[in-house]
Amino acid sequence: MDEQALLGLNPNADADFRQRALAYFEQLKISQDAWQVCAEALAQSIYSDDHIKFFCFQVLEHQVKFKYSELTEVQQQLIRETLITWLQAQMLNPQPEKTFIRNKAAQVFALLFVTEYLTKWPKFFFDILSVVDLNPRGVDMYLRILMAVDAELVDRDVVHTSEEARRNTLLKDTMREQCIPSLVESWYQILQNYQYNNSELTCQCLEVVGAYVSWIDLSLIANERFINMLLGHMSVEVLREEACDCLFEIVNKGMDPIDKTKLVESLCQVLQSAGLFSIDQEDDVDFLARFSKLVNGMGQALIASWTKLIKSGDMKSAQDALQAIEAKVSLMLQLLIHEDDDISSNIIGFCYDYLHILKQLSALSDQQKANVEAIMLAVMKKLTYDEEYNFENEGEDEAMFVEYRKQLKLLLDRLAQVSPELLLASVRRVFNTTLQNWQTTRFMEVEVAIRLLYMLAEALPVSHGAHFSGDVTKATALQDMMRTLVTSGVSAYQHTSVTLEFFETVVRYEKFFAVEPQHIPTVLMAFLDHRGLRHSSPKVRSRTAYLFSRFVKSLNKQMNPFIEDVLNRIQDLLELSPPENGYQALLSSDDQLFIYETAGVLIVNSEYSAERKQALMRNLLTPLMEKFKVLLEKLMMAQDEDRQMALADCLNHAVGFASRTSKAFSNKQTVKQCGCSEVYLDCLQTFLPALSCPLQKEVLRSGVRTFLHRMIICLEEEVLPFIPSASEHMLKDCEAKDLQEFIPLINQITAKFKTQVSPFLQQMFMPLLHAIFEVLLLPAEDNDQSAALEKQMLRRSYFAFLQTVTGSGMSEVIANQGAENVERVLFTVIQGAVDYPDPIAQKTCFIILSKLVELWGGKDGPVGFADFVYKHIVPACFLAPLKQTFDLADAQTVLALSECAVTLKTIHLKRGPECIQYLQQDYLPSLQVAPEIIQEFCQALQQPDAKVFKNYLKVFFQRAKP
Repeated sequence: MDEQALLGLNPNADADFRQRALAYFEQLKISQDAWQVCAEALAQSIYSDDHIKFFCFQVLEHQVKFKYSELTEVQQQLIRETLITWLQAQMLNPQPEKTFIRNKAAQVFALLFVTEYLTKWPKFFFDILSVVDLNPRGVDMYLRILMAVDAELVDRDVVHTSEEARRNTLLKDTMREQCIPSLVESWYQILQNYQYNNSELTCQCLEVVGAYVSWIDLSLIANERFINMLLGHMSVEVLREEACDCLFEIVNKGMDPIDKTKLVESLCQVLQSAGLFSIDQEDDVDFLARFSKLVNGMGQALIASWTKLIKSGDMKSAQDALQAIEAKVSLMLQLLIHEDDDISSNIIGFCYDYLHILKQLSALSDQQKANVEAIMLAVMKKLTYDEEYNFENEGEDEAMFVEYRKQLKLLLDRLAQVSPELLLASVRRVFNTTLQNWQTTRFMEVEVAIRLLYMLAEALPVSHGAHFSGDVTKATALQDMMRTLVTSGVSAYQHTSVTLEFFETVVRYEKFFAVEPQHIPTVLMAFLDHRGLRHSSPKVRSRTAYLFSRFVKSLNKQMNPFIEDVLNRIQDLLELSPPENGYQALLSSDDQLFIYETAGVLIVNSEYSAERKQALMRNLLTPLMEKFKVLLEKLMMAQDEDRQMALADCLNHAVGFASRTSKAFSNKQTVKQCGCSEVYLDCLQTFLPALSCPLQKEVLRSGVRTFLHRMIICLEEEVLPFIPSASEHMLKDCEAKDLQEFIPLINQITAKFKTQVSPFLQQMFMPLLHAIFEVLLLPAEDNDQSAALEKQMLRRSYFAFLQTVTGSGMSEVIANQGAENVERVLFTVIQGAVDYPDPIAQKTCFIILSKLVELWGGKDGPVGFADFVYKHIVPACFLAPLKQTFDLADAQTVLALSECAVTLKTIHLKRGPECIQYLQQDYLPSLQVAPEIIQEFCQALQQPDAKVFKNYLKVFFQRAKP
């Protein structure tokens, strides 16, 4: 072997050596006999370096996995012998191999097993067992090989081909017949031999039993001697976690519901008599988390049995199962309420399913009602934050608690389905008690009280948030709690979690303010002062900005008395942050977007006259326009690139804010009706010069483009005079991405204004196409993936543009470009349909072709178009689907084929019998299609139902392709 290259296997080697080692590995993988050198090195223990040994196993692994069939019988025998020799050496070596080498060796054994067990090596396990006997190092390898075999055969995370799945089923069936009983016996011997003196091997063996139990005969494991041994392990500290998992797998095994109930019950009795149900005496949380998972498994297994028995009508056995379930509830509750969230989280599944049973019962017993109440109290307690939760810097622990809270929420929703009255009464009790004394109560208890009120909205669902009408009891209870929330003063509580929960809840129950509007000023003040938008925490300020905008939108007309006051109070929050470093604004620019939107909503939805609305809107937008002009001048002068970027961002924010105010308008309240057209036209005039700024083009163009999109919707035809010059600027020295983002703007104008913009489109059609073709023809590196993707996206945008033009009934825009240009455009569409393996673009191209045939394909169409149909469009409909890249199993491609069928149908519709004649006598014979198939094709094409032809076409091409 190349000793120099092997030096690079050491993780501490320098990059050059490592590169050389990688290259050497690739070289050995393709070499014919390199594996033999590696096999010899392993069998004779030539190398002591761990990384080289691992490397040798990797080469062998590659040989077995990918090139085994190329080997002769003798060579295959050599690999088997090498592995057995290596295994024998493990028991004699002074030191055991490193874990990573043992795992890799086990993988190679498992690969060889999968390849040879059914044919050449049926005694695979017996040969290994005869070598290892009960030697601890040998047993360790044997157990690792068993886990590797299980991973090859049943690992759910590995995607197997149907061929591999069939092979794996056959392997498992053969193992069940030939060796599983002997393997189970060997596990029993290992457990018996090592349970008191080698916990590591015992745990490994328990893991193997747990893994195999899912696919072997359960009676081999679920019998007295095995279960007794496992239960014995449950009281040995170093073994009990693994024993717990093993019992969980046994309980999880699919079986007859009556047998399953008996199995679980017998297990429970023994566990209970061993004292394992006394949770309060146990302080090992890691074990309790596993034990909780086991109890959860037993509970869910019993519930699954109950469900099956009810379905089959066996009421007597179902009653037994229900009794068994009820007997586990007190244990479940102890685990659910446990202070460790992992232990609690592991039992939620059982708890959830138990509530589902109660929901199905016609009446609940007193005990069941008490259980429901106990679960409810547990959920309320467990929803509470603990002292350690870090609100300012949330890490992994915090994220896990948030996830756990989501699980508890599901339980609360399920509780509401079982007993909505009880839930409402419990929440009301906790809420009122807590809020009466909020000043002296810990933050987590105040937060959870408000949180529970918030959660009721989803737990007790109503349509369109109508919580305060309908059911009187519920409406009164919620109304009382909301009144308490907004009048108690709790919004002033000095903790971010309580503050945020207050605002979230107020917004969730916005319909309350329609019933009791007198509380609106109190809540508005909370939003606007140090409790909300001016809070010391940026996190609270940011969330409040969003919630404030939702609150104002939802109150609509009820905001009228407060509009001017609110607009004055948010004035400072609307200021554009200057592009200077170190300036700390209260709100980020993203948060300011919500404030601008809110200001827009207040003005537009007010009951003011159009003149007043216009004046207020001008007050809102003029500072932005003035700042914009100044900043644009500064940008033109700026030398330093960082300074340029800061200025461009600031300009972009100004445009974004103006855009956002326009979201307040609607079909009922248009810009025109509010008298605001002039203000937005002024904005347009202010922002458009940024398009000709040579610096920071991408940022500036993107902002102005978005503003134009909004204005096309809001100002309608008033925007049209600005479009030509804006387009001209945007087409100057642009790149693929610019064009790709510019085309949707033109599409929007075309689809909205149609013939109104025909002259403009005719004028800019070729300049736009030249810009597109120029970018598409730019040479790119062969392996430049992003450039290739950008071109593909641009090509799609180009075809989408042609589709919009033809689909908006404006084919004259293309027709008036002169014969040469028209031909060039048509050829790009044919090319798009046939040459590029992009089904999305191909589909669009066929839509364009269908439309053009529909418009121009008749007897009075443009001169020469009928010729073009037969010479190019008809062939495209066959050449595209015949390409190897046209994958008829792909959904997008099938859509493209469907449009191809529409194109052929349209040609037949416009040209009639002449089209059939051309296909029968000229085109299809030129493709060597058999006469009877030609006949069949033409008949399908003439069917009045288009669907018949679409289905036929798919079959036609499936047959035609090799």
